[in-house]
Amino acid sequence: MNTTPFQSDPPPSRMQRKLVVEVVEARNLLPKDGQGSSSAYVVVDFDAQKKRTSTKFRDLNPIWNEMLDFSVNDPQNMDYDELDIEVYNDKRFGNGGGRKNHFLGRVKIYGSQFSRRGDEGLVYFPLEKKSVFSWIRGEIGLKIYYYDEVADENMDSHQQQPPQPQEADEQFPPPQQMQNLPPEKPSPEEGRVFESAQSHSYQESQQPPVIIVEESPPQVVMQGPSDNHPPRPPSPPHEVHRYPPEVRKMQVGRPPGGDRIRVAAKRPNGDFSPRVINSKIGASETTMEKKTHHPYNLVEPMQYLFVRIVKARGLPPNESAYVKVRTSNHFVRSKPAVNRPGEPTDSPEWNQVFALGHNRTDSAASGATLEISAWDASSESFLGGVCFDLSEVPVRDPPDSPLAPQWYRLEGSAADQNSGRVSGDIQLSVWIGTQVDEAFPEAWSSDAPHVAHTRSKVYQSPKLWYLRVTVLEAQDLHIAPNLPPLTAPEVRVKAQLGFQSARTRRGSMNNHSGSFHWHEDMIFVAGEPLEDCLMLMVEDRTSKEPMLLGHAMIPVSSIEQRIDERFVPSKWHALEGEGGGGGGAGGGGPYCGRISLRLCLEGGYHVLEEAAHVCSDFRPTAKQLWKPPIGILELGILGARGLLPMKAKNGGKGSTDAYCVAKYGKKWVRTRTITDSFDPRWHEQYTWQVYDPCTVLTVGVFDNWRMFSDVSDDRPDTRIGKIRIRVSTLESNKVYTNSYPLLVLLPSGLKKMGEIEVAVRFACPSLLPDVCAAYGQPLLPRMHYIRPLGVAQQDALRGAATKMVAAWLARAEPPLGPEVVRYMLDADSHSWSMRKSKANWYRIVGVLAWAVGLAKWLDNIRRWRNPVTTVLVHILYLVLVWYPDLVVPTAFLYVVMIGVWYYRFRPKIPAGMDIRLSQAETVDPDELDEEFDTIPSSRRPEVIRARYDRLRILAVRVQTILGDFAAQGERIQALVSWRDPRATKLFITICLVITIVLYVVPAKMVAVALGFYYLRHPMFRDTMPTASLSFFRRLPSLSDRLI
Repeated sequence: MNTTPFQSDPPPSRMQRKLVVEVVEARNLLPKDGQGSSSAYVVVDFDAQKKRTSTKFRDLNPIWNEMLDFSVNDPQNMDYDELDIEVYNDKRFGNGGGRKNHFLGRVKIYGSQFSRRGDEGLVYFPLEKKSVFSWIRGEIGLKIYYYDEVADENMDSHQQQPPQPQEADEQFPPPQQMQNLPPEKPSPEEGRVFESAQSHSYQESQQPPVIIVEESPPQVVMQGPSDNHPPRPPSPPHEVHRYPPEVRKMQVGRPPGGDRIRVAAKRPNGDFSPRVINSKIGASETTMEKKTHHPYNLVEPMQYLFVRIVKARGLPPNESAYVKVRTSNHFVRSKPAVNRPGEPTDSPEWNQVFALGHNRTDSAASGATLEISAWDASSESFLGGVCFDLSEVPVRDPPDSPLAPQWYRLEGSAADQNSGRVSGDIQLSVWIGTQVDEAFPEAWSSDAPHVAHTRSKVYQSPKLWYLRVTVLEAQDLHIAPNLPPLTAPEVRVKAQLGFQSARTRRGSMNNHSGSFHWHEDMIFVAGEPLEDCLMLMVEDRTSKEPMLLGHAMIPVSSIEQRIDERFVPSKWHALEGEGGGGGGAGGGGPYCGRISLRLCLEGGYHVLEEAAHVCSDFRPTAKQLWKPPIGILELGILGARGLLPMKAKNGGKGSTDAYCVAKYGKKWVRTRTITDSFDPRWHEQYTWQVYDPCTVLTVGVFDNWRMFSDVSDDRPDTRIGKIRIRVSTLESNKVYTNSYPLLVLLPSGLKKMGEIEVAVRFACPSLLPDVCAAYGQPLLPRMHYIRPLGVAQQDALRGAATKMVAAWLARAEPPLGPEVVRYMLDADSHSWSMRKSKANWYRIVGVLAWAVGLAKWLDNIRRWRNPVTTVLVHILYLVLVWYPDLVVPTAFLYVVMIGVWYYRFRPKIPAGMDIRLSQAETVDPDELDEEFDTIPSSRRPEVIRARYDRLRILAVRVQTILGDFAAQGERIQALVSWRDPRATKLFITICLVITIVLYVVPAKMVAVALGFYYLRHPMFRDTMPTASLSFFRRLPSLSDRLI
């Protein structure tokens, strides 16, 4: 009988996830030992596992550098787990001892903040209080990461049998028995603190990368790079981490019932959420530099070798000379030379600048050289050259003046010199600079060789006006005499300005004088320079075919401009026949009557070219009405990561030629195009003046198609994604360096195209009178409230303004395509979408959730679910009934307390696009097909198509109303949610002042004053919105987060 056991395949190895918490150091702890110091140790609790570090004797800035590892039992739901870190003062080292260890602070970290091993960074978390009455200060530096390893079955069996408490105490003795306590001397403490400060201030090369993450628990994102970068492979099974021997481990059993307690927190958006990136920007700034805000300190300097070729003289005979520039890494060729008329052909000119990527350290170490040589284009003969040692090339830092070009003798070999083939001089300048250099935008760049369509440029939108045409009366019209009896002629006036046209209603006829009256306004968008002409045509539409009764041509430049509501007199304009040459009076055509018009260019309005919820400027057209700026918005476009291939080149190889466009106010900026790179690095910085903090900055990334000259068709640039940053959500004078996902909604669904890294700063005083006054001013200029425009009229004018801006920027060099302008301005934001309707509905539900929660809380009070709370509510109710004067101030005090409480959960980074709020992650394909469908529809027969389009147009209005209703509720939430920190501070301050005033002044006097103020006479009322209403309208909503 065969007794050999059956040889089966070994079972698959089971992976086990480990969490490592490296406690590095703590700073500025509170003294709690009664001797001006503290002996601190850290206790870490994760998933019913507790471990602690050693005790650092009498040190307010202790340094541990100890690693504590934990087992992750459920890796799939690790994002829901909590990591509790508490710092205590050891009572055994205090003065006289104590009953318990003193609490020094705590940090609560969510599982979504854990990074994979290799992507971790040193993060300093501020220590939080345990209760309202705790006195806590300082911060703790941690490195938190996880990794997966092959589980050892033998180790698992041992870990399933936790040691008894006595064995644990024997294995891990108390820390004071394992270390020699230093003598109690105050001087070493002070020396250590001073030495630590020095090491972090000057020894930058030895300091590990530090990421200062200030994020509330539900939104702190400390993740590694996106999925485009492969993670570091797990460590081999034999790798063992050696922890300090004084680490004490404590095992705590699970709570009764077997199920572990989890936090009912929302799962973050994962790869679709903005995150803080590790950047050295601002890390080495001194206090004086932070106050002065030196320009271009938001981006990292990129060194370039600049070569300016000006001209040459005394060259040997040649037909067309050109210059070659060669280094160890680059080889470029200049354009053909230009010879001025009347000058000898041996003195060509180039006036060309080259910017070559340069690494100064490597060049100095390898002894690299720069070779500049002149050649004849026809015969390719050598005309001479110059050689430079790159280690001796000067470095230029703005604001230094440009380096003056100098004459250099062209040299060659001895044979060339003797034969006369090499002679003459060349004028050039060579220096090392960065992308800040003023020669960089116009230079031939090594990372963007197609100069025509790849340069970084700044554009300005055209100055737009509203042209108001008021048609009053027409006289002496030649009406057809053969009208049927009792039939009044149907005369209308059609006005046309460029591609815009409008028609009046049917005019009323005066039977006595034979004139027609309208008294109707038509508004158009006119752009500077005012070169167009306004054409007015009077038509008789009594019959089926309209008949032209006369027309008039009025130059827009001759129309009067006004900046307020002052009266503009009307003028009579002669109507000419079909053969007239135009020009109004004296045009040369037959006289066909006259028309009375009141024309004016409205400078008191703001011409809306963007959607109202993402508008970047609210200033009126007339510059006389502008107010001084309140701050400066600085944007550093660092680069992008993990872009998807957008085109195929060189036999099917995927490629992306990305550039970035940013828009704020009238200023557009465009970075240079980085060719054939999925991780482009721009490092360009731009600034805007901020006149209103309640505005939005838009940044988009596109793939350049116009740079290829061999493409016959004018293919538009492809959108990669965009982000929006509301300026009012930025803290004053604080640098935000974040990475945002680039999301695009396609007919196939939501797609992540990569990530963009930006640094942004809003430099302005926090709560000075100018900034505070901006929150109390009307959102739009005064004319929008005195003579408001209709909703449908605003939409039509906005479409015309968008088209004019796109046409203006398309004429620039390099052009900014219409598809780029329409995407940046959200030209299709008012199109019908079932997805957006659902998003607006859920926004309303989110607003009403507060009221629902209050109703549930009152129901719980009525049902005595919590007897202690119910008793306290009864006592509070009796107090308020007995002292009614305390009702109002107590309510305002409660609002102040809510605002202070929510300060802990304020967002620390500007929010990006929210896919859940946009309902983009679970959208139905049929709804997407409907959203991308055109109007008129192409999916149904003719009859159904007409009904379907009519329903969609009506649904757009419903969608807008739902969005506006949701925005009002979200603004109420924004009062205390710290989305706009200045508005929240201002609101809490006002509430506190009102609380103090109402505590001092009797309530009856206040009630009488409010009643009289509410019932005041109309002569004491102002037609403009009140400061409180304007403040409320300026509060941010979630509209700017919708995709």
